[in-house]
Amino acid sequence: MSASPTTLQALRSPRLLLTEVLAGIVTTLALIPEVISFSVIAGVDPKVSLIASVVLAISMSILGGRPAMITAAAGAVALVVAPLVREHGVEYLLPTVILAGIVQILFGVTGLARMLRFIPRSVMLGFVNALGILIFAAQIPHLLDVPWLVYPLFALTILIVLGLPRLTTAVPAPLVAIVAVTAITLIAHLSVPTVGDQGAVAGGLPGITPLLVPLNVETLGIIGPTALSVAFVGLLETLLTAKLVDDITDTKSHKGRESWALGVSNIFAGLWGGIAGCAMIGQTVVNVKLGRARTRISTFVAGAFLLLLVTVLSDVMEQIPMIALAAVMMVVAIKTINLHSIRPSTLKRMPLSETAVMVVTIVVVVTTSNLAIGVGVGVVLAMVLFARRVAHVVTVSRAVGEDGVSYTVRGPLFFGSSNDLVEQFSYADDPAAVTIDLSAAQIWDASTVAALDSVQTKYAEHGIDVRIMGLDERSTKFHGRLTGTLE
Repeated sequence: MSASPTTLQALRSPRLLLTEVLAGIVTTLALIPEVISFSVIAGVDPKVSLIASVVLAISMSILGGRPAMITAAAGAVALVVAPLVREHGVEYLLPTVILAGIVQILFGVTGLARMLRFIPRSVMLGFVNALGILIFAAQIPHLLDVPWLVYPLFALTILIVLGLPRLTTAVPAPLVAIVAVTAITLIAHLSVPTVGDQGAVAGGLPGITPLLVPLNVETLGIIGPTALSVAFVGLLETLLTAKLVDDITDTKSHKGRESWALGVSNIFAGLWGGIAGCAMIGQTVVNVKLGRARTRISTFVAGAFLLLLVTVLSDVMEQIPMIALAAVMMVVAIKTINLHSIRPSTLKRMPLSETAVMVVTIVVVVTTSNLAIGVGVGVVLAMVLFARRVAHVVTVSRAVGEDGVSYTVRGPLFFGSSNDLVEQFSYADDPAAVTIDLSAAQIWDASTVAALDSVQTKYAEHGIDVRIMGLDERSTKFHGRLTGTLE
C-alpha cells in the first residue's frame, strides 16, 4: 500500500490543504441535489436530510476508519425508511435510527465487518458498474422537458470538467464548471431549473429531535424490522464504498472502525437532524477521483461547507443550475464504471460463471435501484456457482496391490462434493483389505464425515475392513470428533 498524506501533513502543506478544501467544496455541491431528492423519497423535510448530512459528514471525518469518504443521508436508507414514515409517521424515525445505530456499533466492535472479504470480485465489479449506471440514469431527467438553454450549459460544463485538467489541476475542474455556469445564468438572467426548484433549503438549525413515541414493546415491533434493514443496508454500502476507495487510493481502511463510527454518527444524526445515512458512493468518487482528496479534511470541509450553505448561503445555493450538477455527476458515473471489466477481450477470457455473477448483480441493482439487494443476490449466486464448480474437482482413483485395494481421494470434501462419494467404491468386488488415502483431500463439514461413515458401513456389510489414512491434523480431529455419531 502506498502512503497517502496524513491530516497533519496536509495541514502543514498549503498545496495539499488547498486540494482538500476545494475537493470538499465541490463534493458538497454534488451532494446537495441528491440529499434533497432522497428526502422526498423518505417523506421528510429536505432540511432534515441536509442537517443530518452535516452531522454525518463532520462526525465521520473524526471517527471514521476511511479518510476522504463522504457519508450523508443516502438513497438506500431513504428507500428503507419510506414505508415506515408513510404507514406510521415521521415520529418513528428517531427510535428507528437510534436502534439501527446500535446494531451498527455492535457489528463494528464484534469484528463482523471482516465478512466483507467474502464478497467476490465479480460482485464488486457488478456493484461498481451498476452504481455508475444508476448515477448516470438519475441525471437524465434533468435533460428532459427543459428549456433549450439547458443544453449549451450542459455542453459547457462537460467541456470544462474534461478539458480543464489538461491545462491545470490546481483547482478541481467540477468546481470551476459549476461556478462558471452559475455565474453565466445569473449575469445573463437565464431561466433554467435550479437547486432551489428541488425543495426549500433555507432556514435555521432544527435543534434536538424530540422523541414523540413511547419506548415500549409495541414501538419496538414497529421499528425493529426497519431498523435492522437500515443498519445492514447502510453497513453494506459503506463497507463496499470503503473497499472501492481503498482500491482507488491504494491505501488500507479500518472496516471495523468505519462500522461502529457509522453507528455512532447515525445516532448523532438522528438526535440532531432526524434521519440516518451511509456512504455516498458517487460523491465519494467525486472527492477522491475528481477532487484528488486523501484525508479527513475534505470530509470535514464537505460537512462544514454544507452547514454554511444551509444556514448562511442558502440563497446562493438555490441559484446553482441543476444541469451543472447533473453534468458533473454524469462524468462521475462514467468514471465509476470499470470499463476494462466489460470489454469484449476481457469478457472472452473471464470464466462464464464470473461474468454471469457480474451481469446478474448489475441487472438486479439497476432493476431494484437497491445496491444491497443486488449485492446479496450476487453473493448467493457466486456461492452456488462456486459450490457447483468445486463439487466436480474431487476425484477418486482405485489401485490394486499385493496388500489389497487402495483408493486415493483428491480435492476438498464438503456437502457439495462428498454427497456422491459413497458411489465411488466397488463394495462387492473389493478384497478383504481396503485403504482410503485422504492425504490429498480435506474434510470440511459433517456431511463428509457422514459419507465416510456410510462407506465404512457398506464395506462392513460385505465383511470388509476399511482403513482411512493420510488426513491432516485438522481433518483428523474433525473426523474423530464426529465419526460414528451421525445418522
